[in-house]
Amino acid sequence: MPTCKNCNKEWSWKQTFKKMFTLDIAMKCPHCGKKQYYTKRARKRSTAIVFITPFMFLLNMFGISLFLSIGIFLVYCILILVIYPFLIELSNKEEFLW
Repeated sequence: MPTCKNCNKEWSWKQTFKKMFTLDIAMKCPHCGKKQYYTKRARKRSTAIVFITPFMFLLNMFGISLFLSIGIFLVYCILILVIYPFLIELSNKEEFLW
């Protein structure tokens, strides 16, 4: 789980899950209120997860039925939503990918 770099308190899964759906670049720490940013490493992980998603639709090309493909895709999406808060790392300042 992510840990605030200002107050060193760990966020709960629920707090992290809620913060995942904000459109702002910075996320406020639920404990101290200071802005926190995703690290480069965390953003690269999330990008990799997003790029894997379209390949789930290719399962149908390998002879897997459409219903099974949809089921696998739904399980994949739920699994990502559950696991993603554990992949988040935070930083005090915004780190650029380039």
